[in-house]
Amino acid sequence: MAIAAIESVLQQLTATAQIAGGGAAASNGIAGGGFADEMKKTLERISTGQQHAAGQAEAFELGKPGVSLNDVMIDLQKANVGFQMGLQVRNKVVAAYQEIMNMPA
Repeated sequence: MAIAAIESVLQQLTATAQIAGGGAAASNGIAGGGFADEMKKTLERISTGQQHAAGQAEAFELGKPGVSLNDVMIDLQKANVGFQMGLQVRNKVVAAYQEIMNMPA
């Protein structure tokens, strides 16, 4: 499928969404950040979680007071689950992109 065709479909979808939405998002006070902004925020949250877990693990290894093994293990598991979720979302997005690219014109 040509880039121009994809852009045309994207413009049509955007126009349809605006007509269907009728400004409902603006009246509800919801900022229209879009998918890319949400993905960026999610990746930042995943990264922050991983950095926090690594910091907790390092603090435990150094024997700093107030850092328990339970908290470190929970933080590491939260970071792992967040990473796995992000990885699965990425896989679904890539699969959807490939499916769209394989559609006949």
